[in-house]
Amino acid sequence: MKISTSALFLTLLLTIFCQFNSTAQVREFYQIKIYTFETEAQEQATDAYLENAFIPALNRQRIEKVGVFKNRKDTEADSIHKTYVLIPYISLFQYQRLETQLAKDDLYQEAGKDYIDAPFDAPPYQRVESILLKAFEDMPMLKPTTLDGPREDRIYELRSYESATEKIYANKMDMFNAGGEISLFESLDFNAVFYGEVIAGSKMPNLMYMTTHQNQTERDLNWKKFVDSEGWKGMSSLPKYQNNVSHIDIYFLYPTAYSSY
Repeated sequence: MKISTSALFLTLLLTIFCQFNSTAQVREFYQIKIYTFETEAQEQATDAYLENAFIPALNRQRIEKVGVFKNRKDTEADSIHKTYVLIPYISLFQYQRLETQLAKDDLYQEAGKDYIDAPFDAPPYQRVESILLKAFEDMPMLKPTTLDGPREDRIYELRSYESATEKIYANKMDMFNAGGEISLFESLDFNAVFYGEVIAGSKMPNLMYMTTHQNQTERDLNWKKFVDSEGWKGMSSLPKYQNNVSHIDIYFLYPTAYSSY
């Protein structure tokens, strides 16, 4: 039986496509939603919504390992009540279709009706900020922490690094990946949850990442080991990696009782 040239070409394309997809590593996308509250009642209402309606609905969409964190109120700058929600997506398509899926989820609509149908003069939050990120090449998938100490003592350190230009920002990303910064963090037991490049947000160009520590004392010791390490001294002294960060924001967080990690 003869096979046409077009059929052979199509078979070849399908073979290449399948081989590519079997070896290519999927890089996740992350959304960080930051809720700001003016009152304790708002915070409680949003907590109830997240725990009883939003996260169960995400789980039904096969979006698991959703992290929910509070800012530690250790300093005056952290006195504003905020809740941070970290949502992993396997693709931008999954992210894009979420609102449509929630609108069709009757269980979600019923469980979250107090939040969803809140009146204009009694909203469940002051504002919501949304940041969209793409995972780094050297850590393409989120890794929930394996720490098992008391949640109230645990330190989840969220860092945001801004750069002066897009080209300089790409240089800092290279420092994390090819430069070995991610590997150094891993060798020093920083328990990184994710590293992500911000592709949509209020501060760009920038990257964000989250590490975890048993408590504040361990966090401080880990960072001292990092700064004093030969790996960091050698990497940070290279001329090609100079001045690639223009501003750093650091947020100390702890996980809620209903956070997945």
